[in-house]
Amino acid sequence: MNDGIHFEAKLGDGSEPEKGFFGRLKDAGKRVLSGESLFLTHFTNVGSGKKSVSFAAPYPGSILAIDLNDFNGSILCQGSAFLCAAMGTKVSFKFNKKLGTGFFGGEGFILQELTGNGMAFLHAGGTIVKKELNNETLLIDTGCVVAFSSHLNYEIQKSGSLKTMMFGSEGMFLATISGTGTVYVQSLPFSRMVAEIQSRLPKPASISHSSD
Repeated sequence: MNDGIHFEAKLGDGSEPEKGFFGRLKDAGKRVLSGESLFLTHFTNVGSGKKSVSFAAPYPGSILAIDLNDFNGSILCQGSAFLCAAMGTKVSFKFNKKLGTGFFGGEGFILQELTGNGMAFLHAGGTIVKKELNNETLLIDTGCVVAFSSHLNYEIQKSGSLKTMMFGSEGMFLATISGTGTVYVQSLPFSRMVAEIQSRLPKPASISHSSD
């Protein structure tokens, strides 16, 4: 970052500055449930003229820039996808009300909800693809959902017959998102990347030992 930028860790996200300590603590607890830390770091330009600060994702992948105004001020995304946002963006959570979606949907019971009227930045694994739905249904490999318009319907369904589910190598369930709106999907979820790396690591050699 350039000289002249001040940064400070705070409980609040800046969306409701009039809230007292306990109000900010409650909001921070909601962020923790969505996969974020208790504190958020606020960056402020206290110098003269334009300054810049750069952010990087915590693992290899892509960063997605979203104008919340294009989503009527609200978007849902997978847990821990949030990277940074304009001051005043509220970072909260939303429960998946359906047990099946929570258990098998790849994103768990809790989704992150970003609310505001500025820019927000998300990170995901691999390549991010944008899909526009017009009263349509999109079937997605579980875990590959990054974000979607908050008014879309999100569920899961079986990936096919019992034989396909057991031996098709594509998993037992698919995420389905239906309605009219925008969906972002990722090509390589972090959990899958970790599993792939672990599967290719050489196994430790076994050593026999005898004592007299």
